[in-house]
Amino acid sequence: MAVLEHALLPVRAGSEAAFETAVAKARPLIEASPGFISLEIRRPTGSGQPYLLLAGWRSIEDHRDGFRQSDRYQQWRNLLHRFYDPMPVVSYFGDMV
Repeated sequence: MAVLEHALLPVRAGSEAAFETAVAKARPLIEASPGFISLEIRRPTGSGQPYLLLAGWRSIEDHRDGFRQSDRYQQWRNLLHRFYDPMPVVSYFGDMV
């Protein structure tokens, strides 16, 4: 069963271009993770709205225990987390019933 990670990314106003540049640098870090399936980060259509992150994983453990415990995640954090205010909340969704 694959899972979908969902997070709304509240990027600080005025740093959107720098954030998008950092995402391009960070993308290979997550793509190299075991259990990774896909990544979409969508730009908001209005000002002051969060970006949308949707990442496909083989399992929650692949994300939580694999990627988030890896050196790649520390690099991801260093590139992206400085843009968030507040920090995003991550949710997981399973297959359709």
